[in-house]
Amino acid sequence: MSGILVLAETRRGELRDVSLELVSAAREVKESAGGRLTVAVIGADAEVFAGDLAAEDVDEVLTVSAPTEQFEAHVWQRALGALIESEQPALVLLGHTIDSIGFAPAVAARAGLGFGTDVTAISWADGPRARRGAYGDKLVAELEFPGKECTLLTVRPGIFPVAAGSGSAPRRPMLVDLDGAARTEHVEYLDVAAGDVDITKAEFLLSIGRGVEDKDNIPRFEELAEKFGATLSVSRPLVDAGWMPSARQVGQSGKTVKPRVYLALGISGAVQHLAGMRTADTIIAVNTDPEAPIFGVAHYGAVADLFEVADELEQALG
Repeated sequence: MSGILVLAETRRGELRDVSLELVSAAREVKESAGGRLTVAVIGADAEVFAGDLAAEDVDEVLTVSAPTEQFEAHVWQRALGALIESEQPALVLLGHTIDSIGFAPAVAARAGLGFGTDVTAISWADGPRARRGAYGDKLVAELEFPGKECTLLTVRPGIFPVAAGSGSAPRRPMLVDLDGAARTEHVEYLDVAAGDVDITKAEFLLSIGRGVEDKDNIPRFEELAEKFGATLSVSRPLVDAGWMPSARQVGQSGKTVKPRVYLALGISGAVQHLAGMRTADTIIAVNTDPEAPIFGVAHYGAVADLFEVADELEQALG
């Protein structure tokens, strides 16, 4: 077995960002893995998305026509199983989404594949290796899959950038027997009730951490964020303390974000936090500790007191 198979994901007639994020993840290990990078899409209108998936470095796009208009776990399970049997990849990548976790474990179990979920980093050394949170995200586990010719990983959305560039990958329709695979009937979509804000959609995040010292200081930074036209987000300690709602938390146990600007004030940058924001376009960090891990991913940094920096910013903004 060799090469990488990426399974794209669509919903309500749209290609989800995680599909091209998976292509970026595959690119990082394609050379080490050897073989081809193939992207597959399953659905009643699979052919519609083939052109969007032919990104740079993609060798081929496979389309599987499904008998159901909407996602149905048993249909996707059978289709992915057939794709793996046909293409014989060494690595299969899916998004760690509500759809994929409904059938990916069954595919891996039935075929005896290596299996890892909610993966935040992928490497290759005599086979795939994956990193993910462990013990409530207090630790980072590195997974290996010895003796497995094929490994299936579900990758956390938002970790990798959306693949850019337009390739010229050929398209190949795959004939998969899906008769009788569907066991449920789609009724309707119900949107999950959102929190007070969706930080994953923000272009500019002003993020605060343990350095704010006291709950009573938070309103000051809420006002500063408003003056900047930014959205306020926080690191885990502020949520654990009950000072801010979990909808505002950035990190492995919170939300994965990729704004154009991420301004981190008083955040040391534990590995769990970095996993949730390191793909931001521009990261600016302010911390009194010159050895703070966040400086390792920041594009710009200042070893300074966050309150003094806030004073200067407030004066500059008027």
